[in-house]
Amino acid sequence: MPGDVDADIAARMLLAAWEGLQFQWHHGPPFDIRAHIEWHIRAPGAEGARVTRPRPPCRTISKEAAHVPNETTRFGAEDMVTQGSARCRAPGPTSQWDVVELELHGPAQGNPFVDVDLWATFSRGDRVVRVGGFYDGDGVYRVRMLAEEEGTWHFTTGSTAPSLDGIEGDVVVVAARPRQHGPVRPDGFHFRHADGTRHRPWGTTAYAWTHQSPALQQQTLATLAESPFTKIRMCLLPKSYLFNTDEPDRFPFPATNEGFDHTRFDVKFYRHLETRIGQLAALGVQADLILFHPYDRWGFANLGPVVDERLVTYTVRRLAAYSNVWWSMANEYDLIAAKSVDDWERLARVVVREDPHDHLLSIHNCFEFYDHTRPWITHASTQRVDVYRTAENTDQWRERWGKPVVIDECGYEGDVEYGWGNLTGEELVRRFWEGAVRGGYVGHGETYLNEREELWWSKGGELIGTSPERMAFLERVVAESPTGVLDPFASDWDLPWGGVPGRYVVGYLGFSRPRYRNVDLPPGTFRVDVIDTWEMTVEALPGTHTRHVLVPLPGRPYMAIRLVRVDPPAQVEPLVQVKQ
Repeated sequence: MPGDVDADIAARMLLAAWEGLQFQWHHGPPFDIRAHIEWHIRAPGAEGARVTRPRPPCRTISKEAAHVPNETTRFGAEDMVTQGSARCRAPGPTSQWDVVELELHGPAQGNPFVDVDLWATFSRGDRVVRVGGFYDGDGVYRVRMLAEEEGTWHFTTGSTAPSLDGIEGDVVVVAARPRQHGPVRPDGFHFRHADGTRHRPWGTTAYAWTHQSPALQQQTLATLAESPFTKIRMCLLPKSYLFNTDEPDRFPFPATNEGFDHTRFDVKFYRHLETRIGQLAALGVQADLILFHPYDRWGFANLGPVVDERLVTYTVRRLAAYSNVWWSMANEYDLIAAKSVDDWERLARVVVREDPHDHLLSIHNCFEFYDHTRPWITHASTQRVDVYRTAENTDQWRERWGKPVVIDECGYEGDVEYGWGNLTGEELVRRFWEGAVRGGYVGHGETYLNEREELWWSKGGELIGTSPERMAFLERVVAESPTGVLDPFASDWDLPWGGVPGRYVVGYLGFSRPRYRNVDLPPGTFRVDVIDTWEMTVEALPGTHTRHVLVPLPGRPYMAIRLVRVDPPAQVEPLVQVKQ
C-alpha cells in the first residue's frame, strides 16, 4: 500500500471492493483474505487502525419510492463489515392501523432464512414493541410493525448479522384513514376493534381460495364485495380434498426434485398472500388464517417440530402487522395424527411470542373440543356436534368457556353427498338465528355442486345460495340493539330470548309456527315487531304496549318477536316471562 495513502481511506476502498466481489477459490492453499486486508489497514503509522466508516442513517422515504438496487455482502464477509452498515429504508408518515415496514439490505450468502435472525425494538414513551424480522429474498430483510398509536416511534434493530445490527431511526404514525378501526379484540362474549368500534363476525369459509387461478380469486373478491361477510376462513397451506384436487402454482416452500426445501420459503407465495389479505382489509373482511389442516398430499401436515416452528415463526412475522389477520392454529386439529396437544400448545406459544399485536387466536375441532379455557385462546371456534343440534348450545358454551363463541362450521348450504354440506338455505338461516339470540355467531358456507367443481366452501368464486342476504338481514337486527350485540336471557323451554335486558328483546321461534304468542313485558313502554326472518320483513304492531301483549303471528316458521323500549328506561330489568 503506498505510504502517502491514508490508511482509513484505503481500508474503506478495500472493504468496498470486498463487498462487491464474489471470490471462488478452486485451487491452491487456503488464503486468509481477512488477514490480508488487515495487513493493509495496519500500514506504517497506522498501528491499531480500524475501519471508521460512518454508519449511514436509516433514511425516511415515501411508500411510493422506487426499489433500491440490492446491496449485500457475500461469501462470508458479513463478519468483516461495520456494525449497522446495512442500507435501511424507513417509511414516511404512516396512518394508524397500517403497516410500518423497515427494509434493510444485508447478507445474501448461505441461507439467510435460517442463518440470520433480525428484530427491531420500537419505542414511544413507555410503550415498547419488539418485532421479529424476516428475509424476503435477494438480500432484502424486512421488519413490520402494526401502527397502533399515533406519534413518533424510535426504533433500533438487532441481528445476528453485524451489518443489520444496531441501526436506529424514527417513524411517524399519523391519524387513521376513514373506516380503519384496527385489529379485532375480544370484548366479553363479543368483539370490538381496537378503536372501540363494534365488530360482529358474520363469517364464511373458502378454504383454498388463494390457491386458485387468478381469475377465480378475482371473482371471489368481487363476490365478497357484495356480501355481508365480515370474516373469511382460509388456509395458509394448500388443501387436497373432495372437489379440490388441482395443483397450486406456488407453495410456502420452494419445490425441489425431491419435494420441497423446508429450510427456505417461497417469498412470491407470501407476497401473493399479503396482497390478498390487503384486498380483504379494503373490503372490511377479516382474514381468519388457518395455519395447519389434515387435508394434505404434500407432507405439510407432518413437517416435524423444527419445520413446524420455522413455518409458524416466518408466517407470523410476515403477517402480524396486518390489522385484519386472525390466527387459527388448525382446522380440525384432532384429525392431524402427527400432532399432540403438547404440540399445539408449543406452536401456540410460538404464535404468541412472535405476534406483538395480540391478534385473535383459536383452534378448530372436528369431533373433540379443544380446551378453550386455555389462556392463549381468545375465542371458541367450533364445529357442529350433532346432525341437527349445534347452534342451540351457544349459551351453554359461553358459560362453559367464558369466551366468545363463533360456530365457524355449523353446516353448509348445498347439495353434496354429506350431511355437513347439504343443508337448505332455510335451515342454515335458522341456525344463524338460533346462535345469535343465544349470544354467539354462526358462520356461513356453501357447497352447491357444479360442473366446474368450483364450490365456494373450498375454492370461492360465485355464491348462488339463499342464506347470505338473510345473514345481512340478521346483521341489521343485531346492529339495531343499543349495545350492538345480543346476549341470552333465561328463556322458555320453546322460545329462546336474547338482547339487552329491559331495552331490546328478541325471541326466535325457529321452525315453530304458532298463530299467536302471549308475552309479559318488562317495566316500561315497548314497540312490538313481528319479524319474518326468511322474507326479511318487519311489521310493527299498532301502538305501544306495557305489561302484556298478545302478538298475532302468521302461522309460518322462522318468525321472531322483537320488543323495543320507547320510553327512557329507569333501570335495567331481567327479561320477560312468556305465558303459555
